[in-house]
Amino acid sequence: MSKADVVVIGGGIVGAAVARELSRYQLDIVLLEAETDIAMGTSKANSAILHAGFDAKPTCWKARLNVLGNALYRQLQDELKLHIGWTGSLVVAKDPVDMAVLEELLVRGQQNGVNGLALLGRDEVLAREPNLASDITGALWAPTAGIICPFGATFAFAENAIRNGATLLRETPALDIVVENGRVAGVRTPQGVINTKFVVNAAGVRADDIARLAGDESFTIQARKGEYILFDRSVRNLVNSVIFPAPSKISKGILIAPTVHGNLFIGPDAQNIDDKTDIAATGNGMDRVITGARRLVPNLPLQAAITQFSGLRATAEDGDFILRESEAARGLVHAAGIQSPGLTAAPAIAQVVSALLKEAGLKLSEKRDFNPANPLKPAFQELSWEQRSSLIASNPLYGRVICRCETVTEAEIVAAIHSPCGARTVDGVKRRVRAGSGRCQGGFCGPRVTAILARELNIPMTEVRKDSIDSRLFFDKLPGNCEVPAHE
Repeated sequence: MSKADVVVIGGGIVGAAVARELSRYQLDIVLLEAETDIAMGTSKANSAILHAGFDAKPTCWKARLNVLGNALYRQLQDELKLHIGWTGSLVVAKDPVDMAVLEELLVRGQQNGVNGLALLGRDEVLAREPNLASDITGALWAPTAGIICPFGATFAFAENAIRNGATLLRETPALDIVVENGRVAGVRTPQGVINTKFVVNAAGVRADDIARLAGDESFTIQARKGEYILFDRSVRNLVNSVIFPAPSKISKGILIAPTVHGNLFIGPDAQNIDDKTDIAATGNGMDRVITGARRLVPNLPLQAAITQFSGLRATAEDGDFILRESEAARGLVHAAGIQSPGLTAAPAIAQVVSALLKEAGLKLSEKRDFNPANPLKPAFQELSWEQRSSLIASNPLYGRVICRCETVTEAEIVAAIHSPCGARTVDGVKRRVRAGSGRCQGGFCGPRVTAILARELNIPMTEVRKDSIDSRLFFDKLPGNCEVPAHE
């Protein structure tokens, strides 16, 4: 594509939400993603929480857009068919110092416009959450908090944007931003230059690198690593809501929470790192996470852990979101430093970015045929036997269960591959329909998913990738001299 009205750099939750918001208007929108799929960065590995909005200081971007974003998700839940559980959250105190912090959070939350906040005594908290540590002294209850599937939300925003005319280009990094006379003129990619006067920088931990391509050195992004442990469904009822400890200055602390899919997780820790590609889980990180979680729930069932992972948060120098037009290159709008509560704030951030683009000169003419809704995708596991039988009658591939742990059928996998911004990798299938997300972590269904991808994409098995660009799973048979093929 050689021309666009707006190029959005970064296919995470913010970039996808921006693309969807802009698709309301008569614009040619291109969403660029450097990786094989969207939701490959912070949007893939985070706490998956829709925060209530009591943590950030009033008047900052985080405070304003957290509360607005939380409200917007209640509308978007039905429109985009988002998987959300409105569980509420508890911030737990264990001593008078913690209780003083909770009182501050209560006042701050009320100033931010958060509804329903309440301080609970020890007995009230344990009545709600009987598995919490017995030495707690109270908690802050936030009924408007929830849990969501973060990559599912990213796909939903992106798919709706594509249905409304946006173009997604994967494996297409922004190599340079062309600036002429102090104004954006294009984005250089491996496929050539996309001529445009407007660029949205939603590149996560790489947002400062993207800014520098346009000569803008006004901010720096610090990568902050957080590690997690995920448990299987057998211990889902250990807690009923999101459980936080009293927060520190740099982190909301090691938390324990259910997921919308019936799992449980603990984490994250918070470690500033220099390597923006370092997402390795570590022994020390696991120790920190387990120790922190046991302060909340002493009888942590570690035997039910099924995997561990880590993610990076994009932290700006002043700790707030960076939402502004660049002074170095007119037409370049930054949506940077989007750490927690970025997932919650994403639809609100998209509205701010749209307004900033309008102020920068972008003409916004609404489409009469904009369709805000996504079609409902049947989840076979959640259906009644009668509904399952009806689906199998309409499509026999619903009768072939590929992932036994999560009861995912071949029909669901095929649909995930052929949907807008469809899956192109094994993990892309996993994130869309959960094949490989269960207890065996793909040990049974992985080869079958690989074969389905090869068939549906019309590529050899040796071209199917696990997730990243160089993550091919198979090689052709070794030659007779048994030499190992060179790394690609």
